[in-house]
Amino acid sequence: MAEIQFAQGVAETVIPDIRLTRARDGSSGQAFFYFQNPDALSRESNLQVTGMYLVDEEGELVSREVKAKFVNGQPEAIEAIYIMRSAEEWDRFMRFMERYAEQNDLGFQKA
Repeated sequence: MAEIQFAQGVAETVIPDIRLTRARDGSSGQAFFYFQNPDALSRESNLQVTGMYLVDEEGELVSREVKAKFVNGQPEAIEAIYIMRSAEEWDRFMRFMERYAEQNDLGFQKA
């Protein structure tokens, strides 16, 4: 099991675009998530977005760098950033992403 949540316990079904950056020495990195029309912002949803939670069998990774994007006053997207400050955090994030990609039939494309 690997899922992304914006309110704890509620899985987001929209698959995000994800971009990764990493320092040349591997000491830090960032993952940029972009969710177009996510469930968390739908009219039927009354969830309060409290962060982005990446949940798998190893536990939970949390980011509070979450922003909603509005177009003409309507919610359109969620942008989130997950920051990794060590090689260990990078490895843990990559294990989550491998599980998430496998579960959602996603591929990795190196730029």
